Amino acid sequence: MCLRKIFERFLGRRPIPNKETKEKNMKYLIACLGNIGAEYDNTRHNIGFKIADRLAKDLECSFTTGRLAQTAEVKYRGKTLLIIKPTTYMNLSGKAVKYWMQQEKIPMENLLVVNDDIALPLGTLRLRKQGADGGHNGLTDIIEKLGTNVFCRLRFGLGDDFPRGRQVDFVLGQWKPSEEPIVDEKVNEAVEIIKSFVVQGPDRTMNQFNKK
Repeated sequence: MCLRKIFERFLGRRPIPNKETKEKNMKYLIACLGNIGAEYDNTRHNIGFKIADRLAKDLECSFTTGRLAQTAEVKYRGKTLLIIKPTTYMNLSGKAVKYWMQQEKIPMENLLVVNDDIALPLGTLRLRKQGADGGHNGLTDIIEKLGTNVFCRLRFGLGDDFPRGRQVDFVLGQWKPSEEPIVDEKVNEAVEIIKSFVVQGPDRTMNQFNKK
């Protein structure tokens, strides 16, 4: 028996995490969903990208083009955040998420997906630790590629102010001028939720922010 295990047994302590485990548990993947291309800028479906840009600005880091995504890496409160904006288009978001999780050896509990949701009123933010895709194609692909729906996601409410059968036009449409102040405020709140998720974990963060 190695000295490490003898020491742990003698003291009756839990196994001491090795360096690789510690480093893995300190790294987080923040996957913010959207579509690449100027025609999608400032559309409702790209709220994930907007939040990613605001988070990067808040943490004073910038994006570079990597494989399957634009990426930004930054230290925050002793943790490493890898923020990605997939360049696979929304419907293939899972390809980028799976690649970067494997590439950086990030555990499932340290993944946070940021996406839009028409089932929530405009500006409503909800953090969840698991769930179905809710008809969101990006989430559908992530669940399929990862083989599980047990991962954290931050949902940003778009509302459902659109005629029957016009959902696609709505989510790919630009924000109304009257909506922009609400969106701007809630994007800032989303940044605070992400930082809280990394530092405090999902449970405390949900207790603090989901009631708002």
